[in-house]
Amino acid sequence: MADELPYIDEHVVRVDAPRDRVWAALQRYTAALLRSGERNPLLVLLGPQPRAGFAVAESIEQRRISLVGRHRFSRYRLVFELTDAPGGGTLVHARSYAAFPGIHGRAYRALVIGTRLHVVATNYMLRAIRAGTPALPPG
Repeated sequence: MADELPYIDEHVVRVDAPRDRVWAALQRYTAALLRSGERNPLLVLLGPQPRAGFAVAESIEQRRISLVGRHRFSRYRLVFELTDAPGGGTLVHARSYAAFPGIHGRAYRALVIGTRLHVVATNYMLRAIRAGTPALPPG
């Protein structure tokens, strides 16, 4: 489905932990994101489907979680992918895809992408996933 939507960007964070721990943190973050979105008053204005703003479209154990959604001004997909980092640890990739149809979609794109608000939000997500990953004990 990502092929159906134009590519927006990719952001990556390195987590100094094995993939299984990062995967667990990613799952916890995703579950919290889906729950918290239902209480976000901004989402009422946007009219998202699903109501939380995202739904899990694909989950491949310790590899990838794809989230999809749509609202009045956009259709979107956010793909979190885990890969091994050179020298140890795990890289968490966040790839975004979205379409912004019509004049209102173009205005929304300018607001979210043009102001780099999307970059700030995506990097916030990645840092939250990293912060939620338990570190390995020393030694």
